[in-house]
Amino acid sequence: MNLAVVSVCALALAVLVSCVSRVNVGVLSLALAWIVGVYVAGMPLNAVMAGFPTQLFLTLTGVTLLFALAQTNGTLERLVHHAVRLCRGNRGTIPIMFFALGAGLSSIGPGNIASAALLAPVAMATAARTGIPLFLMAIMVGNGANSGALSPIAPTGIIVDGLMARIGLPGLELQAYIYNLLAHALVAFGGYALFGGLKLFRTGRASTEEIDDPSHRGPFERRHWITIGVISALIVSVIATSVHVGMGAFAGAAILVLTGSADDGEAVKRMPWRVIIMVCGVTVLIAVLEKTGGMDLFTSLLARLASPATVNGVVAFVTGLISSWSSTAGVVLPTFLPAVPGLVEKVGGGDPLAVAISINVGAAMVDVSPLSTLGALCVATVADPADARVLFRQLLIWGLSMCVVGALLCQLLAGVLARA
Repeated sequence: MNLAVVSVCALALAVLVSCVSRVNVGVLSLALAWIVGVYVAGMPLNAVMAGFPTQLFLTLTGVTLLFALAQTNGTLERLVHHAVRLCRGNRGTIPIMFFALGAGLSSIGPGNIASAALLAPVAMATAARTGIPLFLMAIMVGNGANSGALSPIAPTGIIVDGLMARIGLPGLELQAYIYNLLAHALVAFGGYALFGGLKLFRTGRASTEEIDDPSHRGPFERRHWITIGVISALIVSVIATSVHVGMGAFAGAAILVLTGSADDGEAVKRMPWRVIIMVCGVTVLIAVLEKTGGMDLFTSLLARLASPATVNGVVAFVTGLISSWSSTAGVVLPTFLPAVPGLVEKVGGGDPLAVAISINVGAAMVDVSPLSTLGALCVATVADPADARVLFRQLLIWGLSMCVVGALLCQLLAGVLARA
């Protein structure tokens, strides 16, 4: 059988397994890369493992370690608590504040999943206590966290920036981040207006007891100020002096541990090892595809679905549909972004940046579904089982509808944004 066909079948198997099981697709992808590369294509093992993204691994590990330390020592929880108090009980403002918190926290480094895991329990409990619709709060929290996911110092942003540089689109970190943020803000605030957010301004103010979480009261302590200082220094150094974000994060983590500001043992346990392994494993398999001609075949198959006029909407819909059941950062983005140059060539037209934007936005727009981590976190933190079942159905409909909404947005706007 043709090597390209075998390698594409291996990729299809990995994506299928990621959709229908809890098996870590990174482990499966590494095994498939070894089998296809060494025993089918006759490649040396060193050539197969040359596809392992060493720099990406170090960067993801450093950044997630630093923010796991900031989470375990209570710094991020303190920031959230004090920010929520700024709403002063205004029910209409509270969901907006949680969107802003999600966007801000995700952007400064923890990423979308860690930020949602931090915010969802507080947000959903606050919504239940203050009479804010749970569905409305989940939309704002999930989209807020996801809106900052492509920050250049957030895990998914690091993945996307590396993949875009590989396909000839370097130096576009800020654009990718802003386009994703705007797309999520548009659907979040559209949902806010559509599902009763504006009416909340006329319902009066919630009491301090309703919005306060006693577990996070208290002033900032020495360890919190040190953590805030380290994170601020990392952000400034990355922006102002081009410090390598991963190695800078390792240095910041070392400072927190050496000063006794955080426990590295507990932080290592909280790091998203599953996602890191998924990204690295799928990347190795994609490298084998490129060496065996499988990527060329994969892009040919995608090109049959689209024309130059529809390619942005089509790839947004396809990636959104797959991302509804699979990992956006771990599977969908590492699979589809490397295909952009070949796809544009085989379709016979299109802007590579617009196609990349469509993949980024289309894949991420569905992540508030309860089948994805962000939506699942919101459902899991609802105390009443009956309310949780209702919220599950509402978020499922919302998430699947975002396949279409994301496709329409990208079809209408991605080309315009790419030319801007």
